[in-house]
Amino acid sequence: MVCRKGWQARPTIAISPHMNDMTNPPVPEPRRERIRKPDWIRVKAPTSKGFAETRKLMRELNLNTVCEEAACPNIGECWTKKHATVMILGDVCTRACAFCNVKTGMPRIVDKTEPAHVAEAAAKLGLEHIVITSVDRDDLPDGGADQFVRVIRELRDQTPSTTIEILTPDFRNKHRQAIEKIVAAGPDVYNHNLETVPRLYPTIRPGARYYASLRLLDEVKQHDPSIFTKSGIMLGLGEQRLEVHQVMDDMRSADVDFLTMGQYLQPTPKHAEVIDFVTPQAFDAFAAIGRAKGFLMVASSPLTRSSYHAGDDFAQMRAAREEKLAKAKLR
Repeated sequence: MVCRKGWQARPTIAISPHMNDMTNPPVPEPRRERIRKPDWIRVKAPTSKGFAETRKLMRELNLNTVCEEAACPNIGECWTKKHATVMILGDVCTRACAFCNVKTGMPRIVDKTEPAHVAEAAAKLGLEHIVITSVDRDDLPDGGADQFVRVIRELRDQTPSTTIEILTPDFRNKHRQAIEKIVAAGPDVYNHNLETVPRLYPTIRPGARYYASLRLLDEVKQHDPSIFTKSGIMLGLGEQRLEVHQVMDDMRSADVDFLTMGQYLQPTPKHAEVIDFVTPQAFDAFAAIGRAKGFLMVASSPLTRSSYHAGDDFAQMRAAREEKLAKAKLR
């Protein structure tokens, strides 16, 4: 008999003789209808020449983008401007988060040509700022950290003026070694999203742990205080206002510089339902609270996503830090 402890423990199930009696089967509850999207959340279908050119380049270089895989609503606007968030380590994730549209399964072998292709894409698109993210790769000994390092180094070699923002998974059970490697490679921004409030983790992000993600962000700063750290959450999943405030406080306790907040959109009927559509005014109110709590930068709107306007936001965040340091010297 295997002895289980803590969260691994399973309660004993009492089986009633009536459990298999189907003479009066239970009536399933009617499925809740999907809430209609409000006008402020709607976007136009992408048709521009810039969009087509960006898509063509991604195909030619065999690169995946989170813009496509996660069904981002801003893909038309970003790709028209030739901004794309590259998703490394394949397009198959080892997790199955209830909010995410990325495929789940057994990933393919790591593509050794990917770092060079990412740098080539950055050069051809003329990117001043690039965002690199990835699927979860729990199948790899380092969670995929080495590939992040190789991509950063290739970008530094091929496009040295491009600032680099990475959006990493949590590197479950291997985050310390992963952080050490990646931080040493010298990205300009390290992003890791908390995604939602801790109460909703068991249903929305069951493969992760809220405080493990917070610890990751905190340890990035401990390794290199000069790196900007960034994290975001989705709204509309049933979180309460005070829970959102607590997440902000938790982020600030980990010295996170940049907070992003956006509306959760249900990718398919199989994913977590939208509980409510948060108004633009409510997003503005959250942004004001975030700034008051000390974030250098807050991006908060229904269509805000981690990499939306990332280059412009990075420039503003860097300017905000310089202003803050200048004021501190005058005291």
